[in-house]
Amino acid sequence: MDIRSIVSREPNEHIPALTSGDTVRVSAKVVEGDRERIQVFEGVVIRVRAGVNGSFTVRRVTHGVGVERTFLAYSPRIEKVDVLRHGKVRRARLYYLRQLKGKATRLKERTTPRKQEPK
Repeated sequence: MDIRSIVSREPNEHIPALTSGDTVRVSAKVVEGDRERIQVFEGVVIRVRAGVNGSFTVRRVTHGVGVERTFLAYSPRIEKVDVLRHGKVRRARLYYLRQLKGKATRLKERTTPRKQEPK
């Protein structure tokens, strides 16, 4: 028996193409005991990893404390992802945002669409 026959590797159709610097609102299913609810997490995408084990990390600051959450790209627990803004960045990993505070963490908005690589 092969693992590929057990686990489906279909990408979640509710996740659009994301890049670092995008401000997103992720609606994820959370299980608490026997109940299930939708929890919304809004922040800036600081990392995107591709492939079957692909994931993206979203960062936000709440009450002065930085919170990062990593979501699996192929997870069925993600209900939807809304892209609110496209940030203008020059790096793939935005780890430097961890050291910044307040207004310094703001990113400029990208006005021209990003060039897509040919498939």
